[in-house]
Amino acid sequence: MAIYSERQKQLSICIFFLAFSLAYARTINPDFKVRAVNLGGWLVAEGWIKPSLFDGIPNKDFLDGTGLQFKSVTVNKYLCAETGGGTNIVANRSSASGWETFSLWRINERTFNFRVFNKQFIGLDTKGNGVDVVAVSSKPVASNNTFEIVTNPDDTRRVRIKAPNGFFLQVKTENLVTADYAGNSGGWGDDNPSVFVITRTGGLHGEFQLTNGYGPNAQHILKDHWTTFIVEDDFKFISQNGINAVRIPVGWWIASDPTPPWPYVGGSLQALDNAFFWANKYGLRVIIDLHAAPGSQNGYEHSSSRDGSLEWGLTDENIQQTVNIIDFLTARYAKSPSLYAVELINEPSSPRVSLDSLTKYYRAGYNAVRKHSSSAYVIMSNRLGPADPRELFPLAGGLKDSVIDVHYYNLFEDVFDSMTVQENIEFIYRNRSEALNYVTTSNGPRTFVGEWVAEWRVTGATKAEYQRFAQAQLEVFGRASFGWAYWTLKNVNNHWSLEWMIKNGYIKL
Repeated sequence: MAIYSERQKQLSICIFFLAFSLAYARTINPDFKVRAVNLGGWLVAEGWIKPSLFDGIPNKDFLDGTGLQFKSVTVNKYLCAETGGGTNIVANRSSASGWETFSLWRINERTFNFRVFNKQFIGLDTKGNGVDVVAVSSKPVASNNTFEIVTNPDDTRRVRIKAPNGFFLQVKTENLVTADYAGNSGGWGDDNPSVFVITRTGGLHGEFQLTNGYGPNAQHILKDHWTTFIVEDDFKFISQNGINAVRIPVGWWIASDPTPPWPYVGGSLQALDNAFFWANKYGLRVIIDLHAAPGSQNGYEHSSSRDGSLEWGLTDENIQQTVNIIDFLTARYAKSPSLYAVELINEPSSPRVSLDSLTKYYRAGYNAVRKHSSSAYVIMSNRLGPADPRELFPLAGGLKDSVIDVHYYNLFEDVFDSMTVQENIEFIYRNRSEALNYVTTSNGPRTFVGEWVAEWRVTGATKAEYQRFAQAQLEVFGRASFGWAYWTLKNVNNHWSLEWMIKNGYIKL
């Protein structure tokens, strides 16, 4: 019966889109402004939004991208990839930083690859004696680069590292680390050269960590999440509370549904279909936002980076793959009356993503949208980091119905650490207003504050103070010529949840 109902639902969605493809012609109202909410943490996982999603992962302290530092108990020094990679592993550093941090690539809950600063993988010296530990491989090979972390059951800070040859790593001298310590002799004391004290640094909780962490169980976990985290009643609630659009972050793997590349699982495309169906039912516009591009465009968990690396835009092949994803999404939803805009990529990082690569992609992505839709807006996100807010104007200014997306948070810079309530509010009216005015021109692209939130670094603020802070942002960001979108609808952190903020009287639209 459940299978029949699901097929009925899919058929109704297909019939709905077909009917509008034959009968519906959408026109743009130039005076309409988006008042949107982001459906963050739904089709692209972010652990901080819903931490419980990660609770069932076995050995969840060792997910992809976790940084580990290993201090030898015998020499009291840290393991280090000499010169950052490309040569031997040593144990001669008194303190730990980049070269002394090894990023996990998880194989399963017990075995891993270790990636070093320059992106090589730790392995055994196959061209030498076969036991010296080196970091020279650009790609991991199971027979030489897979290690097991064995944890002391009585003190989880102490570990041993079992190499692919069956022996444990040991520190013979500060400059000689080998994989030739046999068996479990020596215990876990400070005289055992195969024992290390570990320190964890950072760590990611995104879609890659979630799906690879759960392994075969990921399909079940995510299907339950997709069908419960955002439901039809949420669209009804949105429509009844002054919101007229949703910005939906999606990952690049959605274009390969129902069989996306490992480790991703199928099903998010059906959830997006449902969102379009509900949006039409309740009169909401939809902004599709490519939040996670292939290879990651910023190295953060919300772009589904495996280990903090950024690989997007480095090759023409990667750019074309991303264009194909935009082509797929626009073709699928171009005839839906709810499609309002397509955001080509979210928050590319500057200077790691070059302006030339981004401009090349944006032009091709714009053309991909226009191939299927003459009326959907095309949104281009400004780069994060040191970049001219108007750097996309030469491109976007010549493209019909293009939009520049800027994100404003009073959170992630040191300047906000000691600001008072009033100083934060004045910052919105003065600095944010000036910044928005700078990118909002009469003859340029439209402007969109695609992410903002009524949260700050102030501690102990009252409800009335939060209300004033939210109202200041609504007033200033309401001047954006395209509109704004709150981040996000649901979140375990109350002020990040627009649903909670509305229900508890902090924001009224």
